[in-house]
Amino acid sequence: GDLVAFIMFLFFLVLPLGQAVHAYTQLQTGLGALQRIEEMLAVPVEGAADRPASVPARALPGGAPASVEFDRVGFGYPGGPPVLHEVSFTVPAGTRTALVGPSGAGKSTLLALVERFYEVTEGALRIDGVDVRDLPRDALRARIGYVEQSAPVLAGTLRENLLISAPEATEARLRAVLDEVNLGHLAERAPEGLDVQVGEGGVLLSGGERQRLAIARALLAGPPVLLLDEPTSNLDARNEAALRRAIDAVAARRTLLIVAHRLSTVVDADQIVVLDGGRVAATGTHDELTGTSPLYRELATHQLLVS
Repeated sequence: GDLVAFIMFLFFLVLPLGQAVHAYTQLQTGLGALQRIEEMLAVPVEGAADRPASVPARALPGGAPASVEFDRVGFGYPGGPPVLHEVSFTVPAGTRTALVGPSGAGKSTLLALVERFYEVTEGALRIDGVDVRDLPRDALRARIGYVEQSAPVLAGTLRENLLISAPEATEARLRAVLDEVNLGHLAERAPEGLDVQVGEGGVLLSGGERQRLAIARALLAGPPVLLLDEPTSNLDARNEAALRRAIDAVAARRTLLIVAHRLSTVVDADQIVVLDGGRVAATGTHDELTGTSPLYRELATHQLLVS
């Protein structure tokens, strides 16, 4: 009888012990999540120290291409040395300007300043003649499309990733923009169509597909100003050519500012700005720069664009 009672007590004890272990696991998971929430709450609010916006949002044109002007812009990351020195050039509305130069020259930093991820420390940056610091940050960003080099993709479906930028877009429009960047096969090869899963962080896509999906998302929003940071860095020659055709198709309807290491993608740009050491080394077209800028000619020679 004592043995039977002992075994019965053991059976009765297993369930509470399992529940206690499960509760402890949930507690540790919750504490980890709480720590991350506290870290996020401690991050300073963007724009808390900005000067008040003095120009209303309507000062920017709705859908018309906008000009971008860098006027003796200087900038240094907090706690670091200056990385930009008196950068001056203008991107006329409806044109395509490429930023080229060696790594660390400040090309991506210029795009971050346009988006107001950081504020210029010297000079001024203007959109259609209006200092970006005088505009509401949300109104400014609503008119700018930005495709980062890392090309972020969210977990979910292909459709959901596209609808982030244009919630009202139709099925036909979604498929059309995918065809523009040579991604139509993603919806065609799976029975789910546009509802095919892309995985956490786009793990089910290749690097080039993630980059083209980010570009398709930006094109779908149709912003007046489009910033592209290394749009072809993960593409092969075939898809690079397809993306160049897509960029050509949209260039007439908006202002493009493109950071490029592959000069073959920007040789037909309206203007090429060569940066070196945070300064503007030269400005002109491809043909002009090959004859006037030793740095640009060196870059073009290494990429077999000139002999």
